[in-house]
Amino acid sequence: MKKVAVIMGGFSSEHDISIKSGMTVIKNLSKEKYDAYAVHIRKDEWVVVKENKEYPIDKNDFSTTINGKKINFDVVFNAIHGTPGEDGAILPYFEILGIPHTSAMFDKMALTFNKKNTIAVLKSYGIPVADSVFLHLNDTIDLDKIIKQIGLPLFVKPNRAGSSYGISKVYTKEELQPAIEKAFKEDKEIIIEAFLDGREFSVGVIQYKGKTKVLPITEIISENDFFDFEAKYLGKSQEITPADIDEKTQKTIEKVAQKVYEVLDLKGVSRAEYILVKGTPYFLEINMVPGLTEASIFPKQAVAAGLSLQELFENAIEMALK
Repeated sequence: MKKVAVIMGGFSSEHDISIKSGMTVIKNLSKEKYDAYAVHIRKDEWVVVKENKEYPIDKNDFSTTINGKKINFDVVFNAIHGTPGEDGAILPYFEILGIPHTSAMFDKMALTFNKKNTIAVLKSYGIPVADSVFLHLNDTIDLDKIIKQIGLPLFVKPNRAGSSYGISKVYTKEELQPAIEKAFKEDKEIIIEAFLDGREFSVGVIQYKGKTKVLPITEIISENDFFDFEAKYLGKSQEITPADIDEKTQKTIEKVAQKVYEVLDLKGVSRAEYILVKGTPYFLEINMVPGLTEASIFPKQAVAAGLSLQELFENAIEMALK
């Protein structure tokens, strides 16, 4: 029986969401095939949480001791949204120890977590993206220049954050400075993007049994002004899976989604967002540790593809072990 460390938590605003994702993974793994442990990654400590008790992780070899028995893990399932899981920061540690994990290589995770760098790479491969401006915390900010270049409305986003934390849609010059300050609370780098007027789609792509597989497409119709935190987690949106689109549009989006996954040289699970403008899918961002709860978009796409959550999560583990 393989011992699986499901790492969850992390250091970002997405800590609590990550715990829910990680526990969903544990709930859906076969108890006959896997001995799964909830490993909470915190800034000050790493612990296994089992039956309301905490057991420290020995960082020398990523082991723990429970009731006098030392436990070494065969594989790591990465369920950390944000840092240090989704951005890849923790992954070289496992690679040095020789413990396989379910994510892409750490450099690919770091790339995809950085919106500016991901957009730059994909743009060089001909993937359509929105016009954007990148700002660092110490930069001199010229609001008029930004508006002249990007136009209004526009979006202000932290460069490295998820779950729509710190994102604002801006309609006027007066709203821009507060939106920039809000984004800088999440990250010292931000990206300001032009508004794309079209339909929004989310596309899951995975490595399934060694091959790239595009999952059924989801259309997102937000009740709010955009797909913000409330829309994602508090029921303020419609998420239609599979999306109500014609076959030509479906194939167009699938082709772009697969190209993005392969151009970025990814493995494991992913979910990317696109805006369809006049038949062309524009890439917005990609999540390499998407939400994994039953209510999340990505697991719903897997179920629509005929995969149970057990099959989805166990495939990720088996791909990592191979």
